[in-house]
Amino acid sequence: MSRIATSLALLTLAAPACAASARAEKPTMIGYTMPATATWDIASDSGEVYRIFVSYPEKGEPPAGGYPVLYVLDGNAIFGGFAETRRLMAMMETPDIGKSIVVGVGYPTQDAYDMRRLYDFTGGPPPPPWDVDFKEQRSGGWDKFRDFLTGKLRTEIGQRYKINPQRQALFGHSLGGLFAIHTLFSRPNAFHAIIAASPSLFWDKSMLEQERNFVAGLQSGAVTSPSRLLVVSGELEETALERWDAEAFAKRMEPLSAYGLRLQSHVYADEGHITVPIRSVSDALRFAFSWP
Repeated sequence: MSRIATSLALLTLAAPACAASARAEKPTMIGYTMPATATWDIASDSGEVYRIFVSYPEKGEPPAGGYPVLYVLDGNAIFGGFAETRRLMAMMETPDIGKSIVVGVGYPTQDAYDMRRLYDFTGGPPPPPWDVDFKEQRSGGWDKFRDFLTGKLRTEIGQRYKINPQRQALFGHSLGGLFAIHTLFSRPNAFHAIIAASPSLFWDKSMLEQERNFVAGLQSGAVTSPSRLLVVSGELEETALERWDAEAFAKRMEPLSAYGLRLQSHVYADEGHITVPIRSVSDALRFAFSWP
């Protein structure tokens, strides 16, 4: 056998071994942990368990008054975008964003959304036609959830980090946006800033009465220094009511600037209901953490 033929034969024999070796040396897959984050579970006083996600500054001391905090609802789905955007914006934006904390409030699940949100973010049963699909689900727990956010959870965050109690903000999307506006109406001073993204205002018929009471309180002076408010929605909302209601609500709120309500609103071009939170992250961070 010639030397060339011998070499070819050896290569042929070695090929299966090389292929087997390549298959055996697959790269090891490891999980990814987001930098400068922490997570833990906490139970409310009524025994509801929540998964808490925190994004915090990696370096330096907290501001003299403590870190401002933004609470983000539906934390399983939305926290990651807020956390990494906060970390990147800290490189070039105002010091307020670099010296801030984002707290995602979610549930002990790997799913993006949990059905428990229907209970936490609403004040009663779903309206038609959603009452058919969700008739077996719990609803109506928004006051208990509000008290957990502003009570036990806020206390827990304050024990772990030096926070500024006067600079607490809230972000909610869809039913979470409904909850955020309910919180503005029911506890006008609970947060320094509230961001309501595509709020499902049509979901609860009590919202109009709550709004009337809130407006009357502002005009009479009974309500002072309310949360400032950012309302955003998408041009391509799958349920048009989210856009219509958000725009109409913002217009109704505008005259209340004369009574101390600071308001901004945006309709994002080319965004639908699910993508609005993604599009709004940087706007929400600037709105929540700018001061005063």
